[in-house]
Amino acid sequence: MPPMTAPEPAFATDRAALILRLQLILPAHCLLSAEEDLRPYECDGLTAYRELPLAVCLPESEGQVIDVLRNCHQLGVPVVARGAGTGLSGGAMPHAQGVVLSLARFNKILRLDAEARLAVVQPGVRNLAVSEAAAPFGLYYAPDPSSQIACTLGGNVAENSGGVHCLKYGLTVHNVLRLRVVSIEGEVFEIGGEAPDAPGYDLLALLIGSEGMLGVVTEVTVKLVPKPELAQVVMASFADVAQAGDAVASIIAAGIIPAGLEMMDKAATAAVEPYVKAGYDLNAAAILLCESDGTPEEVAEEIARVTAVLRAAGARELRVSQSEAERLRFWAGRKAAFPAVGRITPDYYCMDGTIPRKRLAEMLSAIAEMEHKYGLRCANVFHAGDGNLHPLIMYDAAKPGEWRWAEAFGAEILEMSVALGGSITGEHGVGIEKINQMCVQFATPELDAFRRVKAAFDENGLLNPGKAVPSLHRCAEYGRMHVHHGDLKFPELDRF
Repeated sequence: MPPMTAPEPAFATDRAALILRLQLILPAHCLLSAEEDLRPYECDGLTAYRELPLAVCLPESEGQVIDVLRNCHQLGVPVVARGAGTGLSGGAMPHAQGVVLSLARFNKILRLDAEARLAVVQPGVRNLAVSEAAAPFGLYYAPDPSSQIACTLGGNVAENSGGVHCLKYGLTVHNVLRLRVVSIEGEVFEIGGEAPDAPGYDLLALLIGSEGMLGVVTEVTVKLVPKPELAQVVMASFADVAQAGDAVASIIAAGIIPAGLEMMDKAATAAVEPYVKAGYDLNAAAILLCESDGTPEEVAEEIARVTAVLRAAGARELRVSQSEAERLRFWAGRKAAFPAVGRITPDYYCMDGTIPRKRLAEMLSAIAEMEHKYGLRCANVFHAGDGNLHPLIMYDAAKPGEWRWAEAFGAEILEMSVALGGSITGEHGVGIEKINQMCVQFATPELDAFRRVKAAFDENGLLNPGKAVPSLHRCAEYGRMHVHHGDLKFPELDRF
């Protein structure tokens, strides 16, 4: 994997001219340009890659967003939109010759229509805040990333975020009705609508997950769903990780679509239990959390079916949550997996690949072999129901070369995901983290199509340049740095 450098293509910005122009359109408190003020924006949740922008803009109105984009377009200055900075793929890392456009002050819920079951919010609204506002009406917003206490709707739209309940209720793309967007030229357009379907091409799905490369979102209309009467979680313990992986496939094969289906291996539960005290079985090689929701009758029937499947799959212990507090405690452990691992290792690298459910056991066995190959520990957390992997590779950035081993470990996981019939990302996006693996996932004609879509919205490549879609040159360079092993391509290990 070639070392990451400043995002391509190259730009040359007159910083003094840029700052002067921005000072004319933004109040002083909405513009940051001193180095100490820029430093907090140098990276997102992927802290291994950092870059200082020339300036950070914190607009307070759509008009100011329009003015910033229009002026940057005129000056040929790159723009990177940013929400809460919780992303894990480097999608919000600044460009050294550009500005960061922070939507943090767009944090209002503009309208909540309980009868229509929708909410209109600004992009800086926290994910969890939508459900909190809808709770008095018996409603909530279904996508629930583990970072939902902090992550924003704008970022969720950019990355098409999911969460532990996405198996039944869908990703962000399935729960957004309408977007209001500003183009790089400063033109406002709306896609979608409050009706279940909108005429014309499905540009809504195109914009969701586009990682800030096509436009800047200033308003989001989301669907709200009724809170279920009851929810219960089955926690199943397995003596073997492959058994647990096979159990996931068995649940889906039985025609059961749980509200949530998550998996954690022994390394993950060992990190989480002292941190959250969720009541996990620390002797199990892996645990599954399977949630059922609906009416009490529906839940009772589904729980009975799930427990029967899990027993047949070899579960050695089964526990069913007996109260809402216990259910939340089970989930609290899963949602705290990332910070819990952060307590036991100096650094960790969170991956995000997706594979067919039936290949989970193969992937888990392969990751165990990779731990020995790279000499690094890995805790595994899965959105098991949809095959979305989140291996947490533990390393120490202070040790020379260890980050490169972690990076190679992650690249091999992603490329094996492709080989198993999956994808290099499930919900974290590509950003700069997986841009090399885009060369493995897609062929040249497909990447050319992506570039043409980008050019249709942003001809000069000013919005979040160098992210998500690799250049032909990058793919050629990455191909030259691979050695071939059968159908898989693995990074050369001797380059470190």
